[in-house]
Amino acid sequence: MSLNHVVAWIDHAEAHIIHFNPKALESDAVKVTSTYAHGHTKAGVDKAVNSGDAVHYFDAVAEAVKDAREILVVGPGMEKLAMMKHLIKHQHQVAEKVVSVETVDHPNDAQLLAYARKYFDKNAD
Repeated sequence: MSLNHVVAWIDHAEAHIIHFNPKALESDAVKVTSTYAHGHTKAGVDKAVNSGDAVHYFDAVAEAVKDAREILVVGPGMEKLAMMKHLIKHQHQVAEKVVSVETVDHPNDAQLLAYARKYFDKNAD
């Protein structure tokens, strides 16, 4: 069975990526860990998010989601937006698959999958 939907929860420390089909019970979770030190935002600019380590982190997340047909990006802070900026600038084929970017606190993987299933069911063709 094809797992053509992805939800990617991302913060400064790690990303939880779940590949799934919204109509099936099958899913596959992947975790990507950040190696960059999260700095404080000053005047709207987070230097850590713009570091080379952050680029490697965002590239690893992009690699994990690239085969999806549709991607939902969620997370509690600014990293989800920095990730989108990175995708638009460096990985536009992946960015085109992102259907929404939403704020979601710190769910466990089961809660994250339930959130994504509800999102895709609600927005089904």
